[in-house]
Amino acid sequence: MPAKYSHIKKRPPVAPKNSKKGTNSTGKHTHNRRHDTPNPHGDRSLTQAKSAVSELERALARILLLRYEQDIARLFSTRLHHISVVYIPTFVMKCVTLAGPGWAAHNADSEELKDFFRTVIGMDLRQAGEPLRHFAMSNGVAICQKKGLHSMRLLPYISGIKAHLAALESMASPTLLKPPHLGGFAAGQHTLEEACQTKYARWSEIPLEWREESDWRPKVRLGYDKTVQTLWRVAKEFDIRGYGQILRDKLSNKWCECGCSTDHLGDVCEKTVREHEEESGVRSGKQREWDGRGSGIFGWETDEEEDIWELELDFRGMDPDELEEGVDPSMTIGEIMEWRFLRAEHEKEQGNIAFRRALFDTAITHYEAAHKIEPELPHYQLNIAAACLKLSKWIEAEEACSKALSQHRSSKGLFRRAKARQMLGKTDDAMKDLRTILRFQPSNRDAQSELIALLPPNTAPPLPASSSSSDDQQYLEHLHEYLGIAKPKATKPIPFPKTPADSVKLKICILPTSDVPLWEHHREVTEKGKQKLTMTMKTELTDREKEMQRLRKSNMAFPGWDKYVVQKV
Repeated sequence: MPAKYSHIKKRPPVAPKNSKKGTNSTGKHTHNRRHDTPNPHGDRSLTQAKSAVSELERALARILLLRYEQDIARLFSTRLHHISVVYIPTFVMKCVTLAGPGWAAHNADSEELKDFFRTVIGMDLRQAGEPLRHFAMSNGVAICQKKGLHSMRLLPYISGIKAHLAALESMASPTLLKPPHLGGFAAGQHTLEEACQTKYARWSEIPLEWREESDWRPKVRLGYDKTVQTLWRVAKEFDIRGYGQILRDKLSNKWCECGCSTDHLGDVCEKTVREHEEESGVRSGKQREWDGRGSGIFGWETDEEEDIWELELDFRGMDPDELEEGVDPSMTIGEIMEWRFLRAEHEKEQGNIAFRRALFDTAITHYEAAHKIEPELPHYQLNIAAACLKLSKWIEAEEACSKALSQHRSSKGLFRRAKARQMLGKTDDAMKDLRTILRFQPSNRDAQSELIALLPPNTAPPLPASSSSSDDQQYLEHLHEYLGIAKPKATKPIPFPKTPADSVKLKICILPTSDVPLWEHHREVTEKGKQKLTMTMKTELTDREKEMQRLRKSNMAFPGWDKYVVQKV
């Protein structure tokens, strides 16, 4: 539970599964209210009331979903700002010390950097719905029995709720934008310059390119700025609306319409929120709505807003019946995320082995198992699409690609969907996908050749004049004009010449997982009556802990902003 509501007591442990209040033997939501439709000829007023409540509940669920999308987009924008100021200086430092001070400025737009950013941002975004997911599933926060807001009490205000929903529906789609209240990235620039100066000040023989007379500072600053720009461009390839699958399904398809949305959410009542705001000195005029928007976020919409991705969220004490297979109630969110990711990657590796052996049906089974374990990572759907293309299952391949593209607009997903659509006779849609690839990857040769092949007969593209870089660029511009693709924006030239060091090829390697010891915490009381916390290595492991250690020993890559090394090729 976020520290903000640590004063709120959790509900007592629930009864065994078969006797748990509010559920039946199938685990579905039940309560004392009747869900069966009344006889319209017997009581028309009851039918009308039930219809009004259903309409209200659908509006509330839709409001929650739209607010969730907008808020997650803004919160992840804060996360990206934090990455830009804290992690990108370290990343640029590792690159320029291996090559030269101008390397990042000349290579910030390389596919090597973009692929690394895509991988780690994808790992971050899979957590976008995690706190709300467990919050909604466990109902771990007590409801104020006296002042808790039940949705039935909102019936007199349904017209205002509909107007609020219409306003939300008319808003622009949630996008990742630099938060204006957090300022620029000067702190990241300063950190990088200071780190470079400190590193080479200790050398007895400072390299020529790092001496003050070589004017390395503007090169490093520009490299940092261009790397940050690349980070934000890559982040905009992701669609926030594709994440939070469990909560999204709950709000879209499994929302009860009987007037019990408070029972669904287990939310903190408005009185509790307002009392805590007064105690914490939250600025006046904030007027947080009943759904608890921004609850648990320190400094919400201020320059002190915290990066919730850096918090170690702890949801211990959840209802064991609500947990997925293999998850222990004592696990933290971080441990659950690692457990799920390692299991999904293990299934993916089994699928890759089957794929290389041309056992494509078996590969699909493993890829589908991986996606079921970890539905927030889109690349499992791309693996399914690749295997379906091999089996000429064009419809299934198109569907898998579309699911992946709903989360991340990747060139791989667009290309595979174009292949499937081409085979289904959807030539216009296939050409649209290929043109989309060329908009953000203008030099993608595979997309160029496939798009040319789909053009009407008796048409021929322009031929390249020579092999020089300037002629290649001119040919690319003519080709894009011929293919009906908007000309890419011209980039500003680098204000300093490119040196041999700036052409050095660097490789970013994600560190694999490793076997780490598990520790037990023990509290002891000293002779003076004070509590003392001690730690000992755990020797007797549970079956889940043994499985976790086995997966960690398999050396799977576990992407993270601090889990990589940069090497010369």
